[in-house]
Amino acid sequence: MPKPAPTTSPLRIAHIGIAVQSLEGTLPFYRDVLGLPVVPIDDADGARIAAVAAGDALVELLEPVTPGSPIDKFIERRGPGIHHVCFATPDLDATLARCRAVGVQLIDQVPRIGAEGKRIAFVHPSATGGVLVELTEM
Repeated sequence: MPKPAPTTSPLRIAHIGIAVQSLEGTLPFYRDVLGLPVVPIDDADGARIAAVAAGDALVELLEPVTPGSPIDKFIERRGPGIHHVCFATPDLDATLARCRAVGVQLIDQVPRIGAEGKRIAFVHPSATGGVLVELTEM
């Protein structure tokens, strides 16, 4: 069993990614019904992204625009829904090193550049109870 991160860790939820078939059909619920403010964000990985602020975290709505993109494949296999949870860490390299040290399966062995030009890495769902976890630097 992997050792938990130190309790003094400032890790926090950065965003929750939700795969949607249509931003136009989904965004009004979050923006107009729930009243969450829209936050400008860049598109990435073959998806159009609309983000809304929910406290200190974002909810990213991910609409596939490129056939075969990760979000397109996700919706084909599972339908719309929660795609991933992203945790922000002050030291992505150290967090990945802790994962490797205890044998956690990583999708990205080394960080890559994601949306907004931030360094990111994904952890395989087999290591996290079936949830795709993204790690990003604060």
